[in-house]
Amino acid sequence: MDPVVTACVLIIGNEILSGRTQDTNLAFLGRSLGELGIRVREARVVPDIAEEIVAAVNACRARYDYVFTTGGIGPTHDDITSECIARAFGVPLERNPEAVRRLDAHYGDPAKLNEARLRMAAIPSGATLVDNPISAAPGYQIDNVFVLAGVPSIMQAMFEQLAPRLKSGPPVLARTVSCRVPEGTIAEGLGALQQRYPALDIGSYPYFGVGGFGVSLVLRGTDEAELERATGELCALVRSLGGEPTVTVGQA
Repeated sequence: MDPVVTACVLIIGNEILSGRTQDTNLAFLGRSLGELGIRVREARVVPDIAEEIVAAVNACRARYDYVFTTGGIGPTHDDITSECIARAFGVPLERNPEAVRRLDAHYGDPAKLNEARLRMAAIPSGATLVDNPISAAPGYQIDNVFVLAGVPSIMQAMFEQLAPRLKSGPPVLARTVSCRVPEGTIAEGLGALQQRYPALDIGSYPYFGVGGFGVSLVLRGTDEAELERATGELCALVRSLGGEPTVTVGQA
């Protein structure tokens, strides 16, 4: 069996913690990495406090194959991610000539490339740039850490550029079984199913919609034959409890 490739997402920014900004980057990264066979095992929201960013980066890069940070690489005083990454790796933060060239070409006027914008060219020594096809200011990779923008459209464009660099694992497959059987009714049988299939991740997600309460039972794994067997058993369980299962195939 191929080894599992793991990742952590660090969402950096006080605006996320305050509720002012709703994060969508985690959902995108979770789906995109899963399609590459990379399991997101942890996500943290970290404030704009240098010591906490450094500690989170060092803890997570030692534990997971990859770490992806979002946010904090813009031109303002509270964009401190790059200096924190440099501290975490014990390397200097340098004005990267290639990053300066890209910004200069983007703005097209030396007067517009002021000191604030040049902050976005400050890159930890030894890092490899990640292209930003939207606004030019690059992200970068240093060892197993990828540092990306916080703006979702820019982060997604950066991810598309870096994805070929990633070591992928077996793709994560999913089946969703939806039914109107209450969670409390199906819980015992669902737990027994999980014990029979320890290599699968099986989750229960209740919802309320037209017609009342229901539950989506999600099975995720890398062995398609095993996933199909477990899905069949789950459908049989739902029917035995008086429900009618609806199966959806795909990423979940």
